[in-house]
Amino acid sequence: MATSDEKSAAQILAGTSLAQGMNEEDLKELLASSEVTLRTYPKGAIVFHDGDMPHSLYILLKGEVHILKDTYSGRQIFISEIDRPGDMFGEVYEVLQRPYDMYVRAVTEVKLLEVSSHLFTLDIGDKPRRSALIVQKNLMKIFAGKAYGMHTKLKILASGTLREKIVRYLYPHVDAEGHVTLTVSRAFIAAYLAVSRPSLSRELGAMQRDGIIQATGRSIRITDMDLFESYL
Repeated sequence: MATSDEKSAAQILAGTSLAQGMNEEDLKELLASSEVTLRTYPKGAIVFHDGDMPHSLYILLKGEVHILKDTYSGRQIFISEIDRPGDMFGEVYEVLQRPYDMYVRAVTEVKLLEVSSHLFTLDIGDKPRRSALIVQKNLMKIFAGKAYGMHTKLKILASGTLREKIVRYLYPHVDAEGHVTLTVSRAFIAAYLAVSRPSLSRELGAMQRDGIIQATGRSIRITDMDLFESYL
């Protein structure tokens, strides 16, 4: 009989891009594989260190981790946060078998699904399992999506001013009523735009004073769409 953790893992895994196209039997087969491990990390634990060689890709089941980098002078750089069940990280390093150039720390107690590269490498024998083939196919789609996302990010970072970067970051998320609901923190957005969080907050405040936006928490309303779009 499956444990509650295994049932929860199956439910979360079913909603991920890695398991797209899998039926219930495929999910059971994948979770029963010796290449898939459920692991718990206490708050403050390091999931992997900068310089480690990868051995798994990771799927968040519960909790929050931060992706970090330390400079030679000892300053810690925040790169990203992973806090949504089903989010995946570490897969690029695992497939390329390149050492990590950052590290991951558990901000809370964390439950992860760790999937070994043996499951999704192309050399899987003469009789590959259906679930392994689906994982391979979905990883190709995931990498294509990441490549497109990087292309989009480069276009944003090539903008001349911080205001232009902010507008180009927000624009794809604006709905028909001119609202944006942020799904990530300002710290994440600042890291994405390669600026400090205080600089991002100051510029958002300036845009609000200039009548371009109205920002409340993670909700942003475009108050002057013509002026907003002039920065595209």
